[in-house]
Amino acid sequence: MLQRLRLMLISLSGAGLLLLVLCLGAQNLSDRERLNLGIGYTAPLPSGFLVGVSVVIGVLSGGSLAAAWLPTRER
Repeated sequence: MLQRLRLMLISLSGAGLLLLVLCLGAQNLSDRERLNLGIGYTAPLPSGFLVGVSVVIGVLSGGSLAAAWLPTRER
């Protein structure tokens, strides 16, 4: 149980730090794109920011999935 919690906290903090660096780095990008979501469009966002957000979501989902699938030790 403690290993699962530790792995989840590591993935949450890693994804949070990646998101912070991504937001700081995307401040001065000039070319901005809009995504068509089917029901509307997003705000104009830099394309690097969109790719970075997908990477952060992947890190977060991969870490939480690894924490969920971690085998438990039986005593």
